Amino acid sequence: MTRADRALILDFGGVISRTLFETHDLTEAALGLSPGTLTWRGPFDPATDPLWQDMQADRITERDYWHRRTAEVSALVGQNWTAMADFVRAARGADPDAVIRPEFRAAIAQARAAGIRLAILSNELDLFYGADFRARLPFLAHFDVIVDATHTGVLKPDPAAYRLCLDQLDLPARACVFVDDQPRNIAGAQAAGLQCVQFDVAHPARSYDQALNLLGLTKG
Repeated sequence: MTRADRALILDFGGVISRTLFETHDLTEAALGLSPGTLTWRGPFDPATDPLWQDMQADRITERDYWHRRTAEVSALVGQNWTAMADFVRAARGADPDAVIRPEFRAAIAQARAAGIRLAILSNELDLFYGADFRARLPFLAHFDVIVDATHTGVLKPDPAAYRLCLDQLDLPARACVFVDDQPRNIAGAQAAGLQCVQFDVAHPARSYDQALNLLGLTKG
């Protein structure tokens, strides 16, 4: 199998960009909130975030989690946001490129140089970020395939979600490495036959190194 017959498939969310949990200071500044107003920390401090614990236990969905957080922050700033995209636009401002992980940029540069194909498999890219978001992220032009359940209606970990991406890549599952930060999505990908890396938002470089190693690349 040549490298051109392999692909790196990435979730969007915390795999590609710094999470909203990591950028509370930027969000507070953008929204005019006092420092320390936002206390929910998700994967960085699950014990103090019961709503995150509910999501991890499948009592609510990831979309439910963010809808709740959107409503909470909306009330704090006197807005009436009805979509996660409203929150993200307000929090991330006019330059979403500024919160993209440098480890991601380095990894896709190395993969592209080796001829490895690139794909995004997201449950809510346009739903959470807004349809105009992609135009402000030039690196997306380097991706061969973008499958977004905002439009397909097929969410990970449904086996059909992975199949949609593999069909568009025209590659077998064993030729691809899938990276996601949610255990349920990793379990679904493993069941579909994909090689997987569960992304650790606290150690992004380590996670990308693991993915590149699975693709036969060493750290560049």
